[in-house]
Amino acid sequence: MFNRAVSRLSRKRPPSDIHGSDGSSSSSHQNPKSTDKWAASLENLLEDPEGVKRFREFLKKEFSEENVLFWLACEDFKKTQDKKQEKAKEIYMTFLSSKASSQVNVEGQSRLNETILEEPHPLMFQKLQDQIFNLMKYDSYSRFLKSDLFLKHKQTEEEDEDPPDAQTAAKRASRIYNT
Repeated sequence: MFNRAVSRLSRKRPPSDIHGSDGSSSSSHQNPKSTDKWAASLENLLEDPEGVKRFREFLKKEFSEENVLFWLACEDFKKTQDKKQEKAKEIYMTFLSSKASSQVNVEGQSRLNETILEEPHPLMFQKLQDQIFNLMKYDSYSRFLKSDLFLKHKQTEEEDEDPPDAQTAAKRASRIYNT
């Protein structure tokens, strides 16, 4: 019975996602580099705190950091249990109001009326969040993947993967055995 349960679980998840009891991967494959995950999708990038940090750095240079900040605020709002009205108003005042300090660029007919803030619900910003996500996905994200910031991080990851000491050790060993 236990073997059937394990068999079912392993079919539902790729081998790289199956972990032993100590938390280590039972697969012989190494985890993909973070930059590879980020390049696979914007969703993967936004799930990784380091990816968000790098993307924010990039968006700051492009003067559009408010997009990812709004998206993150909406994600946080969905998980909020208390002070919903206060947090909804904060999001509205920071990103959506005509006087917002970090106003996001959403379609006019999608803008929220301030009266909706009186009865907040977890998905009240969803339509606007989806617009901003698509804006980032089809605009900023593709430029991020071509940016020096991303490419340098990717290069650093690749260099860390092949440490120069390994090559030096091989040369030393060859000198020892060839003399």
